[in-house]
Amino acid sequence: MQWWQSLYQAAAWDWISDIVILMGLGAVAWALWRVLMGRLKALAERTQTRWDDVLWPAIDTPFSLLIWGWPAFHALEIFLDNTAGHLNLSWVSVIRELLVVFLLIWFLLRLVNSGEQLLFDEGRRDHTTINAIGNVLRALAVCIGVITLLQSLGVSVSGLLTVGGVGGLIVGLAAKDLLSNFFGGVMIYFDRPFKVGDWVRSPDRNIEGTVEKIGIRMTVLRTFDLRPLYVPNSVFSNVVVENPSRMLNRRIYETIGLRYQDADKMSAVIDDVYAMLEAHPDIETRQTLIVNFNSFGPHSLDFFIYTFTKTVNWQRYHRVKQDVLLQVIGIIHQHGADIALPTRTLHMEPSLMAQGADAMVPPPEAQAR
Repeated sequence: MQWWQSLYQAAAWDWISDIVILMGLGAVAWALWRVLMGRLKALAERTQTRWDDVLWPAIDTPFSLLIWGWPAFHALEIFLDNTAGHLNLSWVSVIRELLVVFLLIWFLLRLVNSGEQLLFDEGRRDHTTINAIGNVLRALAVCIGVITLLQSLGVSVSGLLTVGGVGGLIVGLAAKDLLSNFFGGVMIYFDRPFKVGDWVRSPDRNIEGTVEKIGIRMTVLRTFDLRPLYVPNSVFSNVVVENPSRMLNRRIYETIGLRYQDADKMSAVIDDVYAMLEAHPDIETRQTLIVNFNSFGPHSLDFFIYTFTKTVNWQRYHRVKQDVLLQVIGIIHQHGADIALPTRTLHMEPSLMAQGADAMVPPPEAQAR
């Protein structure tokens, strides 16, 4: 009570009006901001683009806190300056700067999260790539914010970066494989040789399966016998990777042999098979389509079919291929021909046959006995 009485008698009370004016201006600015934000959100809902729907919700709450926080810290500084005597109040300005940096980082993180969710909802881009880019942007925003906060606290950022560079070199040498896997994952995200759900295989390694997850360090595949396969990301930087999931068509390449006695029917069979393929609804006629007599086989006259299906689905492809082959069998039978079997024909000269028969007749002495 004695301290309060001495303060009341000695201090000028004009600072109270300053605090009231500051907080009143903050309240007026906040009310105007709420009205403006309501109008902007309503306008954003009527526009065709959806990116303005991402911006305004991200900036709403951080800016509202800035409107209240900035005058509040000024008011706190005025209060302490008039009540606490000769106290060092530089920390209040530091906290005010930290508040601004914190709200800026918060706004950037909210903006990245909202943009990421918008791209997820559109469904036109790969979720793995969107998530990877979002993680990079979040990490970048946090790093910039931390450096700014340290600089506001008086920490030497240049010295910190120098120490961090030397430390990063040491860590890089010690964790070479870990970093190679990390940058291999980054290259997968940006080059996009495959995505989650793709069927991939490598002719260089015994790697084949469906991509389940693309992580920072490794990629998880599910083989066709449903075993999980964990592949370090650095492997994909050194091997050839096939992505059959991105095929435009699937190929049918079959060789069919007719009997040699059906040689006179080969031309008609080939013409009818070609016409059947051109009229087939599941054959892509804009791609290469060949039906030609190819070779004289050991026991057959061979012609081949080279064409592409419209579908790339594995199960659907085999149904189309089955239908094509069954129709080919029907065409061959319609012409009175047949598919050759592995047979062998033995031709003997008549003179050799007579000599063989004479050799089998016993001499007269043997007949008498």
